Parts: sequence; C-alpha cells; structure tokens
Amino acid sequence: MKILLTSSSRHGSTDEVAAVIAERLQAAKIDVDIKRPEDVDVVDGYDAFILGSAVYMTKWTPEAVDFTERFHESLKARPVWAFSVGLSGLPKGKVSDPMRIGPVLLAIDPEDHVTFPGRFDPSKLSLRERSIARLGGASEGDYRDWDQVRQWADAIATSLYDNTLTARRGNG
Repeated sequence: MKILLTSSSRHGSTDEVAAVIAERLQAAKIDVDIKRPEDVDVVDGYDAFILGSAVYMTKWTPEAVDFTERFHESLKARPVWAFSVGLSGLPKGKVSDPMRIGPVLLAIDPEDHVTFPGRFDPSKLSLRERSIARLGGASEGDYRDWDQVRQWADAIATSLYDNTLTARRGNG
C-alpha cells in the first residue's frame, strides 16, 4: 500500500499536521510519500491519497485546488481523504461552515474530510493577512489538537488495512 500525502501550507501549520499524519501511517507500516501539491507531476503507483490544505478566506490554497483539478480522474478512481487546517480564531476551534471548500471536495468525493483548527501567529503573517485576521476576530494561539490529528490518521490506517484484507479475500 503506497499513499501520496499532499500538504499545501502558507506558514507551516498545515505541513506540521501532515507530518503527524504521515508519522502515524508509517508507524502502521504504510508507505507514505509527502509532497507539496505543486511538486507532483504524476500520481501513478499510488493506491490512495490524503490531501491537506490551509484554508484562507474560506478556500483551499490555489495549489491544492490545482492538484485536485490536474489529477481529478485518478482521485475519483482511488480512495481519498482530505483535511483542512484553519479557523484558529473560532471559539474552541469550532467549524461554522464545514462545506466552505465544498466545490473542491464534491468533485473528488473523498472518503472523509476533517477540518483541524490551526495556529494563529501574527508574527508569521503579512500586514494584509494580519489585517484580515483581526477583522475576522482571530485570536493568537495554537489551537491544533494533536490527539484529534492522530486519531484521524489511525482511522485512515485502519480503513486502508480493512480494504486491503477485503481485496485479498476477494482474490483468494
């Protein structure tokens, strides 16, 4: 089983979430390649995909959206999981609109999509980004729930393992 995990991050938070997901999958003996979506030229040879993106202004990054468009047919033909990172300023990291990136995900019909709260560190943002965040009421802090990230990765590993067993039984 070989997985491609793409991560589109602006300030590192999404990449850090992706690293924890990859670590958990690798601990479950799953072969994982981690790449930025813009660095992927071909997806042949992968059995499944995990796509992650930071969310800005209610949308995935252009690089993540472009990846889903370039490899649409392959993504529709194999299992895909998706995660978004953002909305750190919401109380307790609650998501107010889980479909805000709906058009991208509807096009690929993932097995699951989860939104993880992110980190808001104004020192890493441009003046424009800081202004938008302040207007949106973002609160400084790291809201990432690492246990939630690990549990989600473990659920993917279990699903991949179960699918592999079912496929083997079907061939035997």
